Amino acid sequence: MNSHTGSCLCGAVEFRIDGDFEHFFLCHCSHCRKDTGTAHAANLFSATAKLEWVSGGDLVKVFTLPGSRHAKGFCRNCGSALPNLQMEGKLLVVPAGSLNTPVEIKPAAHIFTDSRADWDAELEHVPSFDGLPG
Repeated sequence: MNSHTGSCLCGAVEFRIDGDFEHFFLCHCSHCRKDTGTAHAANLFSATAKLEWVSGGDLVKVFTLPGSRHAKGFCRNCGSALPNLQMEGKLLVVPAGSLNTPVEIKPAAHIFTDSRADWDAELEHVPSFDGLPG
């Protein structure tokens, strides 16, 4: 069984996850694009792992979009995406970027690509830099 730690950007919220992730998806749906502000969400999923708030649990807010199953956990201080329980507590959804520990599995698929941003294509051809371009 794996164990992971994570936190928000400001460090006020820290969490621990004990267990394994069954799935890792890059979701391009319009809801995920809106709540991340980018091309897709990168979320890990587990039906068996356990989430523990080490600190700052009272700062965690979960927003569920009315009329949908879309939910997002975030820090009330800095707005960073955080884990949340969905499907009446049966599914743990963890934003991959919120983890401080390495993730052993790679994304299995891009999902909801019919909603993909028009600028999110052939990005492997865009130049890359180790820091800010000079």
